[in-house]
Amino acid sequence: MTENIKTNNSTTLSDFIWKNADDLWGDFKHTDFARIMLPLLLLRRLECVLEPTRETVLARYNEIKDSDIDLDLILPNESGFSFYNTSTYTLSTLGATDTRANLEDYISKFSSNVRVVFEEFDFFNTLVKLDKAKLLYRIVNNFVVIDLHPDVVSDRVMSNVYEHLIRKFASSVNEKAGEFMTPRDIVRLTTSLVLHTDEEIFVESGVIRTIYDPTCGTGGFLSDGIAQIKELSPTAKIVPFGQELDPETHALAMISMMIQGYETDKIKQGSTLSNDQLTDNKFHYGLANPPFGIKWLKDQNAVVKEQNELGYAGRFGPGLPAIKDGSMLFLMHLVSKMELPENGGGVSVLFYQDHLYLMVKPAQVNQKLDAGY
Repeated sequence: MTENIKTNNSTTLSDFIWKNADDLWGDFKHTDFARIMLPLLLLRRLECVLEPTRETVLARYNEIKDSDIDLDLILPNESGFSFYNTSTYTLSTLGATDTRANLEDYISKFSSNVRVVFEEFDFFNTLVKLDKAKLLYRIVNNFVVIDLHPDVVSDRVMSNVYEHLIRKFASSVNEKAGEFMTPRDIVRLTTSLVLHTDEEIFVESGVIRTIYDPTCGTGGFLSDGIAQIKELSPTAKIVPFGQELDPETHALAMISMMIQGYETDKIKQGSTLSNDQLTDNKFHYGLANPPFGIKWLKDQNAVVKEQNELGYAGRFGPGLPAIKDGSMLFLMHLVSKMELPENGGGVSVLFYQDHLYLMVKPAQVNQKLDAGY
């Protein structure tokens, strides 16, 4: 058996995975590469995360599988995460004969919160195509040798890998690669800016803070915000929220949050401008790098309707920008999402066209905690 490849370097890891995509040439178009490689990367990540408790979960599952007990109430405690898998298969034991059937069984035995991720990728149809091309077993084996346990590959490195691969996939078909990835130093600077005003607060124990990204992509801003808050206060309770337009990128963000132990129902999928799914929420910290130069024409009807009906009670009271300037709409959106002063206030930063826009809504004196989350 080939020894697992271990690396905590995102560029090296993504280049290794990209090289394995060479096996797809001729049978698949460039535009298909991402929906093949990214779900398999996710699957291997999940497998490595669950490996330490795999036998414990299976033993407990066999004890209760014929009872009326809700598995979702028991097995997460055994796995140590909000998700689990009850299949006897692993990627290395699928076999070369019935690979597709065995892999479908493997994925179907995940808890429902993981299965929905693979549904967003339409992954079962992808497996059929790979099987017909007689490439499934070979491609799966490319991933078996990668060690993606969080002790080896951190959440931040995984987020970088996702974004690096998405950018490479986009570049290979001449799409706008820049809209998929926020430079690492910008993420760190932006996150530091929103947290700076609260550094004194984090000296206290039990601080509760919400963090939000309306264009969350793979969840890089959220992961960095969580990590930096934990550096300031290990006892702080952090509640991440986000929304992402692209279903496949949303799936990556969900897995990232899930592995870190956060609720995925707060990571929404859909257009933030025309279908804000966190309408009633406000947040202590807002971070965003909206797609540069993207028109908001598809959102126009909903945005204009909201402005006409709600005015300043909505998000777009100050007025609407040119149709080509969707980033200004996200700026107004972030302002409207800042937490009220009596609940700790809010700070938001938007990265746009090489500029950082900082918005601050100060907290009232002695109003440092918000226990409503």
